[in-house]
Amino acid sequence: MPEWRHLDGLSDYSATLQAMEAHVAEIARGTAPEAIWLLEHPPLYTAGTSAQAADLTDPDRFPVHAAGRGGQYTYHGPGQRVAYVMLDLNQRGRDVRRFVCAIEDWVIDTLAEFNVRGERRTGRVGVWVARPDKPPLPDGTPREDKIAAIGIKLRRWVSFHGLSINVEPDLSHFDGIVPCGITGHGVTSLVDLGLPVTVDDLDLALQRCFPRHF
Repeated sequence: MPEWRHLDGLSDYSATLQAMEAHVAEIARGTAPEAIWLLEHPPLYTAGTSAQAADLTDPDRFPVHAAGRGGQYTYHGPGQRVAYVMLDLNQRGRDVRRFVCAIEDWVIDTLAEFNVRGERRTGRVGVWVARPDKPPLPDGTPREDKIAAIGIKLRRWVSFHGLSINVEPDLSHFDGIVPCGITGHGVTSLVDLGLPVTVDDLDLALQRCFPRHF
């Protein structure tokens, strides 16, 4: 099992990224254990390697960081649990697709602990929740909201970056980007769905569900 670490307060993005990269290097050298860091960031946007400039619709709203992970633009901020996942795929199987599916399944199982049905969608990154309580899109497509984002990177087959799950962030903060380049659908959170869940509640569920998938 990896070493779980909870970072208190709001973690500076650049410093956290630097520390995460250092820890990944140590894992690759065999001098540090696998790790999962659970934390929150101050409000900011991150740009993945596929980010399109047009999807940053309000560039002056919050700091923007080049993340180096896969994916496009995403938001991090208070009330959103970020899990940085540093696992050695040399020991767990060098299969990127299977690893990403395992992360998705982990998130879906974690949400199920709160009776939320999270789902994958072909061609759309992250985990989604159907919203039959909201009007459909103009073309009649049923409305769905994103509740979790996933973006990873591998270095010497050690993973870093990871996932974020919306517990109770200010959802208006997502308005400054096109989240993951996907238009039409919205963003939701556990509290937005009417569930009085705390970040501590989510942490316990993440740890409880982890061994089922890794």
